[in-house]
Amino acid sequence: MPWLLLLIAVALFLAALAASSMVVVVLCVLGSLGLSIVAVMSLLAQRVDNSARSETLLIDPQELRRLREQAEARRAAAGDAAPTPPPAANDAGLTS
Repeated sequence: MPWLLLLIAVALFLAALAASSMVVVVLCVLGSLGLSIVAVMSLLAQRVDNSARSETLLIDPQELRRLREQAEARRAAAGDAAPTPPPAANDAGLTS
């Protein structure tokens, strides 16, 4: 879709070059500028959307608590005597 908008913007610019009326030239140039901006913003939005992290990969608080308990059990089984920090009041790591 953005490429189609850019193609139309180029066509409007070429129409502005061929026009003889000043009103038509101004309208074509403004249309071309507007469509170019919309197309570039659409391309940027697609790029951001493609690089965004999937929400399905986020860990919920219960799974995080289970993973912490497993890690503590492994440390205890390995005989690691390093002190562990006390559990946070909020499992998600967010403060109220």
